[in-house]
Amino acid sequence: MFFLLIGVIALALKYLEIGPVATLSWWIVLAPFALAALWWWWADASGYTKRKEVDKMDKRKQDRIEKQRAAMGMLSSKKKK
Repeated sequence: MFFLLIGVIALALKYLEIGPVATLSWWIVLAPFALAALWWWWADASGYTKRKEVDKMDKRKQDRIEKQRAAMGMLSSKKKK
């Protein structure tokens, strides 16, 4: 997401010819978009995206279990301390 944001800002500055970005080559200005695509490819290929999704679901599940235990008055031992 960082590369995408940098790319949009650089694209706007180049198009509007603002500051030193106006003198840069279009290849340099568009490079963050290529880096974003490369990052997304790597994240999907390496399993990074799936791991983050599973971690998020596990946290939501654990939070839901803790909330229900608290509602029943059965706090876990780590929450009682």
